[in-house]
Amino acid sequence: MTKNPGFMFLICPDSHFLHERLEALTADAAAERRVYWGDEEPPPRFWEDLTQQGLFGKPRVLVARQAHLWPAAVWKKISAALGRPSEQCRPFFCLETAWEKGQPKLPAHIKKLRCMAFAEQQGWIWKNEGLTERTIRRHVQERARALRVPFEEDAFEQFCASVPADASAVENELRKLRLLLDSLEDQRQPEPPRVTAALLGGAGWSPESNVFACIRHMEAGNLPAVWKELSRSRHDPESLFFPLLSLLARDIRLLWQCRMGENVRMHPSEAAFKQQLAARLGATGLATAMGMLMDAEWQVKSGRRGVEQSLDMLAADFTALCARSR
Repeated sequence: MTKNPGFMFLICPDSHFLHERLEALTADAAAERRVYWGDEEPPPRFWEDLTQQGLFGKPRVLVARQAHLWPAAVWKKISAALGRPSEQCRPFFCLETAWEKGQPKLPAHIKKLRCMAFAEQQGWIWKNEGLTERTIRRHVQERARALRVPFEEDAFEQFCASVPADASAVENELRKLRLLLDSLEDQRQPEPPRVTAALLGGAGWSPESNVFACIRHMEAGNLPAVWKELSRSRHDPESLFFPLLSLLARDIRLLWQCRMGENVRMHPSEAAFKQQLAARLGATGLATAMGMLMDAEWQVKSGRRGVEQSLDMLAADFTALCARSR
């Protein structure tokens, strides 16, 4: 570790890009890595890691994931501690917020911190918007070249339109295609195989509609993104409808527990959003949401409505309910 290692803010909503940047920044650090999450108050060990001084202290890398979730009081204390940095500790604060109009939507109490202003002056802030509809084509192109996945032009357009704007998803789907091409190469075709539209449309590969992404978009009130996810299951809407009902019902029960003040275990990246959504919807909104699920299932099982029609109506109504609560 260097004598005055400083600290860094990593501002990015995509965990894949965030992980890559962290690995690059800490590749040469012979230090113990300690990871904390912003969905709960920092424990005493966090403050010890951040402030502990001494000639014989072990070097350590401190990584704070979802750090934008910490309240103003915690950040005020962190900012004060960073004014007297420990020579044994190199902190990285990951602010994994959504972006709007090319800028991260950071909490006001973080923007105003003295440590944030100082980091800006020192060049200790790394920003990455993640993948968007504007940047996904170039990213797919670069990763496809690196993984040796050649596309025909129409297949490339089809892939970019169907894969989620998430770097991990892009990576996983391209690796699947590489394996598929390897199996075709084993058949000793006269020319190296390429990804074609027919190959994407066949049984060998399909970017399945991500039911979890669909629920996230519905709860965020983002109807265009919901339609994009649903469009991937038009050939078999039933494969999405019933899992979606089950997972939405589970989510509504979880939101109800949040609304009632119960201690609910949630993924750190979702905790703050879920709690805010539960508060916005309130008891009436959550009861309405559960009623939508029951009605959608009854309409299908009674034969009054087809699966695709019920799926579309549920998606539109539930998304509108969440959008109105914002």
